[in-house]
Amino acid sequence: MAEGREMTARLAKWIGEQSLKRPFLAISEETGIDEKSVRNIFRDYVAELEKTIKFDTPKWLGIDEIYLIKPRCVITNIQNRTIVDMLVNRNKDTVAKYLFRLEERKNIQYVAMDMWQPYKEAVRAVLPDARIVVDKFHVVRMANVAMESVRKATRAELTLKQRRGLMHDRFVLLKREHDLNDKEALLLSGWTSNYPLLGMAHRLKEEFYGIWDAPDHYEALQAYKDWTRSIPTELEPHFQPILTAFNNWLPEIMGYFEHPITNAYTESLNNLVRVMNRSGRGYSFEALRAKMLFTEGLHKHKQSRPKFEKRPVKEKIQIENDELMLIPSLAAYSMSAPAKPLQLHQPKPPKPYVPEKNYGVDMESLIAMLERGEI
Repeated sequence: MAEGREMTARLAKWIGEQSLKRPFLAISEETGIDEKSVRNIFRDYVAELEKTIKFDTPKWLGIDEIYLIKPRCVITNIQNRTIVDMLVNRNKDTVAKYLFRLEERKNIQYVAMDMWQPYKEAVRAVLPDARIVVDKFHVVRMANVAMESVRKATRAELTLKQRRGLMHDRFVLLKREHDLNDKEALLLSGWTSNYPLLGMAHRLKEEFYGIWDAPDHYEALQAYKDWTRSIPTELEPHFQPILTAFNNWLPEIMGYFEHPITNAYTESLNNLVRVMNRSGRGYSFEALRAKMLFTEGLHKHKQSRPKFEKRPVKEKIQIENDELMLIPSLAAYSMSAPAKPLQLHQPKPPKPYVPEKNYGVDMESLIAMLERGEI
């Protein structure tokens, strides 16, 4: 019998495993056990998994967020594109406590994040030697926000028909110019030619994106200064958020040009939010987190290779007193370590046990499983 429960240990284990894949109500109906009891078993099962499953501390750590009921902080392994944990909120204390509990946190070299002050304060407090790099995607998309602000301001002065047209063609203004097809380029030319402010805003947006093509932070900083001087007075209010962000986060933004790491999985997180919101209705945050982190088959593993000492290069074998002798190369030969007789048919020593590294939850696999309805 399961300790503290009126059921067999096998049934309790089965309910725990199934609760990561299926709705609690479905398990309750199949087993005839109260749904509340299923939830309690699920909670205990997850607590055991928390003790036994340990994710490798990433050297390149990402801090991002997704909106599940409310904003949640997501901790990721940038090099392996995995989710390491999901925190109940994105407050400074919550993030700092999590970072402090990480094993080998001193090995974290870089932390990529968006421009959320509590993240920076938490990292500075717990990981003073880690280099903070602002994710460039969080910066460059501010140019699109400014472009949208100018478009809406221009739209207010148009006729009803023109307003509908500008709303329909907004994607042309936001899309990168080099990605436009001929039809889209013609639409863009019409809007920017007839409405000069839209044209100037679009030019500023494209030039701002171009800053990230600079080869180093010196040229990037100079390009940014040139860009700020080119902003016309009429558009300054629309682009002011970018100027404020650079003023507050300049070292971290420029850090990208020295260490070009980025949360390149942003689109994956967006897809994750979409699928989780659709399939996770009725679940608490704790249940959603457990299903994401501990479902079998989602973890990305790698077994560490054991380290061996370098052996001398075998050059030839000579026979001496009917014994086989190994003659090492001159470069590896040591007078203090003379050659020893070769032991024929010597059994190989057992390979040392090397624990398998668990990098966390593979995001692409998680999204695919969610879309198939397997979680």
